[in-house]
This record gives sequence, structure tokens and C-alpha cells, in this order.
Amino acid sequence: MTSHSPVVIDDIPQLSANEKVNAWVVKVAQLTQPNEVVWCDGSQEEFDRIATEMVEAGTLIKLNPELRPNSFLARSDASDVARVESRTFICSKEFEDAGPTNNWRNPDVMRAELNTLFAGSMRGRTMYVVPFAMGPLGGKITQYGVEITDSPYVVLSMALMTRSGSEALKYIEPESQWVKALHSVGYPLVDAEGNEREDVAWPCNDTKYITHFPEAREIISYGSGYGGNALLGKKCFALRIASAMAHDEGWMAEHMLLIQVTNPQGKKYTITGAFPSATGKTNLAMMRPKVDGWKVETIGDDIVWMRPGDDGRLYAINPEYGFFGVAPGTGYSTNPVAMDTIKKNTIFTNVALTDDGDVWWEGMTDTAPSHLIDWQGNDWTPGCGSPAAHPNGRFTVTADQCPTISPDWEAADGVPVDVILFGGRRRTNVPLVFRSKSWEHGCFLGATLGSEQTAAAEGPVGVLRRDPFAMQPFAGYHMGDYWNHWLTMGRKLGKKAPAIFQVNWFRRDKDGSFLWPGFGENIRAIEWIIDLLEGEVEPVGTPIGLLPKTEDINVDGIDVDEATLKKIFAVPAEGWEKELDVTEDYFNSIGDRVPNAMYSQLAAVREGFAKLK
Repeated sequence: MTSHSPVVIDDIPQLSANEKVNAWVVKVAQLTQPNEVVWCDGSQEEFDRIATEMVEAGTLIKLNPELRPNSFLARSDASDVARVESRTFICSKEFEDAGPTNNWRNPDVMRAELNTLFAGSMRGRTMYVVPFAMGPLGGKITQYGVEITDSPYVVLSMALMTRSGSEALKYIEPESQWVKALHSVGYPLVDAEGNEREDVAWPCNDTKYITHFPEAREIISYGSGYGGNALLGKKCFALRIASAMAHDEGWMAEHMLLIQVTNPQGKKYTITGAFPSATGKTNLAMMRPKVDGWKVETIGDDIVWMRPGDDGRLYAINPEYGFFGVAPGTGYSTNPVAMDTIKKNTIFTNVALTDDGDVWWEGMTDTAPSHLIDWQGNDWTPGCGSPAAHPNGRFTVTADQCPTISPDWEAADGVPVDVILFGGRRRTNVPLVFRSKSWEHGCFLGATLGSEQTAAAEGPVGVLRRDPFAMQPFAGYHMGDYWNHWLTMGRKLGKKAPAIFQVNWFRRDKDGSFLWPGFGENIRAIEWIIDLLEGEVEPVGTPIGLLPKTEDINVDGIDVDEATLKKIFAVPAEGWEKELDVTEDYFNSIGDRVPNAMYSQLAAVREGFAKLK
């Protein structure tokens, strides 16, 4: 049993040069009443010590060191397996500022409820103080935060996902900007009367809140120990809070990959890309091109921050230090780079355990092992009727282990962006690749981004699931204002703005078969993009954008003939006219903050099709 001896407030270390940080740590300790307060230094020794303690507690399973060196498996509670969007709130001062795509709570009311939940929430536990940097230490685009948590799983994961510890703390100087990030699993080991209870392998609470206070630059999360609910540097800070900061300060925080592509002539281009779920984002971020002479290097797979540089161009960083990737569906046939990245020094969550002490999940190999221990700790055999790994099972690993990592991935002030991609999963209407007619038109493409439903469980096949700029769950303020911020940034960048393109790897034939091979062959679409930027090809104007001539798409060595290319690049007027009606309804649902430019772009596309009649 764990006894409760609350930390003596006067004994709490005061390790920050910023007295506001020290005062906040003391205030949280007074509220949550932990046994101990530990400032995390980010060292390997600290990581190893905490990991050993977690193995002894049953929270982590150490994997076979010969098969998966220095790697661990965690199994969460079955009620705590993913982001909880219904319990995620934007607590802006005004209801209207959260917008229709966010859940809103009054900040004063929310704080009062949270204070009640956090009172004594860390009794019997250690309170960890985790200073962290989002971005390379000292960089112009980098931001800093402090996460307080009672979860050692969070401490280890933050060490892999951010630049955490003493070095980051040095940059949180007096009067400098930093983000408060408070987290508790909500499972105290001692109640208010002093009654004790045993700990569990994955503590959490049925009551969950993931709350964001954009004006105060603050995050408070309660009840979940999992992923984006608990690793508060990720979606909470890097997107929801950072997007509000970026709006106020004149930069961009985006749900995007970041890669560098080198052509056979040795010229390098930087490409960002916003891709909703299940649209090939990670595969593009870690692509191994199938065309000789091309190279793709990875800077980031999920989040990009961009700021105008002294030369007027847009410079980008990956603010994260690691990858928090979905394991199921990842294998050597689909993403060999990811598989090589996670060979060692990785934390796996909610995947299966093999009999020889390694991990497995659906899609990892063509054939499943004859016996596994599934993600809930039960015996599993093929055909038993349940998945071995949870569909949202994860791997957490530092980015520097990626074989395709770019030498520029830690460039302190970022790399200049040449191209922005928007990609969705569309079986009809949207061609393989095309360029926007202008920055404003590119913003229209981003605002109308979406994917068609792919399974009956999600709804009728073909119905669009909107995810503007791939930011629907992550914009920390009104979506209409977010679109207007993109327009404002375009005016600021002028002729130095990156070129905007839309891509779609998922066009299908009438029989449902894919028309394009995808994966490493997608470099062929990027090849056309770069040829267009270099003036080596001329596009074809259409109502929806600037399309390639079919003869300008390199199909050497793949089974894609001229007839197939025409299907891939078809722009059916009837299908688009229906889609434009749906788009207008969608804009209307966002409300009166939708910029007029979006309606103007919609009207221009309609007019373009009308002229074809």
C-alpha cells in the first residue's frame, strides 16, 4: 500500500529562473497534494530509472532486448485508448470565438470545476515537473512550456516527443513567454480521509476533460493518461494553443507533414502537406521514391510551425522531437522507413506481444503469428474474432532514429517552404494533382478539404467528411477566423508565398479499383509539381485549378496507360456542381465569420463550369 505524506511546500525545489514557473509549481502542489515533487532533467539516467520503476509496477513490459533493444510495451485501460473529442474544450472568453467546430465552456466555470477535480488528485503520487521546448532550442520559431503531471508514462513520452528537461528550462527566462500544461490521471492513491488503495497498471478516471484557455496560453487535462489527451505538447499545445498564438502573433501552426525532396539534378525543395486521417500522410512523410534519382528526406510527420523570415519567405520547423505514430497498418510493404525507425528505443502502446517478447499488429506482416497476447493482455490466435492490436495502437520514438531524417530537421530557424500540399481521400472528382490559381484559391482548396467515408460503419460511402486544412479537431479558435488568418498570411507573403497544390492518391474506377498505384509512386506527382515550378511544363486551366497534361506525368515503369490517366484527371462537371452546392451549405454552417473571399472563390469555380456549357 502507498502511504500519503504530502510534500512540504517549503521543501519544493525552485529550479526556474522564472519566478512565475516556481510559483505555479508550488500552487499546483498545494492543490493536488502529491507525496513528492520532481523536476525532470531529461537525462538518459532519469529515463532509465523511471522506465525500470514502471516495469516493476507492471505499467510497462520490457521487450526482448535482442529483438527490440531498449523498448517497452504499455497497455492502457480499455476506456482510455484515444483522443476524446467530446470532452475536449476551447475555453475562450467569448463563446463566439471558439466557433462551431469546437466545444466551448466558460473559462471561469471550467476552472472552478477543474479545481474541484484536481484537489488532492495526486495524493500518494509523485508530481513531475517537465519543462519542454517545441522546436530546436533557441530557435526563432520555437516555443516553450512546462507540463506538470502525475503520470510517469507521460514523462517518458514527453522525453521522446519534445526536447524536455533542464536544457529547455534554461530558455524559460524571466518575462519570457511559456505555456502552462497541467495534467493528472485523476487516480489518487489516498482519499481525503486518508484511506489508501492499491495502484493499477494504467490509472485513469471515467471523468475526462481536455481543456484549453487560448487567451491565457494554458492547458488543463484531467482523467486520461493517453496520447494527445496527456502529452500536452502535442495536439493541445502544438496545434490548439499554438494556432491561437500564431493568429495573434503573425505566424502559422499547422497539422502538416514537412519533407525535403531532391530531384535527379540535386536541387532540393521543401514541401509541407495537410492530410486528414487515412490519406497517406505518414507514407508521404517517410516515402522511399520508386523513381530513380529522387530522394525524400523527413523533417516532420504531423505538425509544422511556419513564420516569415527576414527575406520575406515562409520558414518552417517541426516543433516535435519524435513520432507518435499509428502502428496498425504500418509494415515493410507500406512504410519500411517507419519500420526501420522503431527497431529500438521505442515505447509501444496497445499493440500485441509475441511469444518471443516482441510486438505485432495488424498490417505489420502478411501473416499473423499463431499465438499472441493481445493489447488487453489476453491470449489471441488468428480467426478469434477480435483484433490483436487496438486500431489506435501507437509507437513513440525520437525522430533522429528515422533513416530518412533530413540534415536540416533541427535547423534552428527552420527551412524555407516551396510548396504546400492539401490531400484528401476522394474516389471521384478530385484529380491526382493540380495547382491552385492563386493563394486565395489555395485557401479555398484548404477550406474545402475532406475525405469520403470509406466504410459503412462511418456512414454512407461517398459522403464527404469535412476536415478543413486537416485542422477541424485542432484549430484553437473560430474556423472562419482561422481561414481569414491564412488569407492574411498570403497578403503578407505576397509573391514569396509557397505554391499551393492539391493531391489525391485515391481516385477509383467504376468497379472500385484504385486508378493510381500510390505509396512510393506518388513521387511522380511531386515530379510534375517541381517541373511546373521550374517552368519545364505548362498546365491546363480548368474551373477547379491548373492540371497537368497527361503526357507530362511520368508513368514509365508502371501500369498506368493513357486511358487511365484521363480517368485520374477527369473533372466531371455534374459531380463538381453537386459538390459546390454541398460546399456552400458547409460554408453557411460555419457562420458569418467565413471570409467573403471563400464565397468569391466558390462563385468563380461555379462560373468556370457554367462557361463550359
